[in-house]
Amino acid sequence: MEVVFLGTGTSSGVPLVGCACPVCRSANAKDKRLRSSILIHNKGKTLVIDCSPDFRQQMLREQVPQVDAILFTHAHKDHTGGLDDIRGFNFVTKKAMPLYMSSESLATIKIHYEYIFNGSDYPGIPKVDISLIENKPFNAQGIDVLPIEVLHYQMRVFAFRINDFTYITDANFISQQEKEKIKGSKVVVLNALRKETHLSHYNLKQALEIIKELKPEKAYLTHLSHQMGLHEEVSKELPDGVELAYDGLKIHLE
Repeated sequence: MEVVFLGTGTSSGVPLVGCACPVCRSANAKDKRLRSSILIHNKGKTLVIDCSPDFRQQMLREQVPQVDAILFTHAHKDHTGGLDDIRGFNFVTKKAMPLYMSSESLATIKIHYEYIFNGSDYPGIPKVDISLIENKPFNAQGIDVLPIEVLHYQMRVFAFRINDFTYITDANFISQQEKEKIKGSKVVVLNALRKETHLSHYNLKQALEIIKELKPEKAYLTHLSHQMGLHEEVSKELPDGVELAYDGLKIHLE
């Protein structure tokens, strides 16, 4: 199984023209963070988790010829804002894109993308095939997925475990029951927005505490805002086995 980090940033982590902050001015490519998303190659299938506003750019950068399904963690726009750009894959495959999401996410996406769901036959509208998921195992195009329910302040968000890999974004609370579903993962990806505390995201200290409790062989931090700081400097502060993820990073699991 191969995992590709399509984006590791937030809407406050995207470089801005004219911004004078150190991250925006950094010449290090690892500080150029698009919105958070990952791609998974497994069993001959390609899954994407979250479809950010940077989806098209991410697909072109990684030269992705086909996406077999998209899984959504939640419906915030920085995780769903690229949905219109699935039309290119519709055109190539001549079929609807399978989407997996909670009922809450679907309700919000129907508001944001009313034209997809209003019954119109207008040519070029994104074609989608919706599968609703709950907090129980499901199969996405032949790949077994274990959802893990976390909280983003008071909002339910799904993390996902596939084999020995677990991806968690936009969380600031995980119950003990849900942590048990994560334990045993060889690789855990966890959001860490910044060093200061935040209402709805783990900060760096909190994320490291969760990782210490879960004890994966390797952990990567994602959903990084510019307030986290420069990749090279923050990396020096991390314990063994923990790294900042960066856009384009590829990892392989047996």
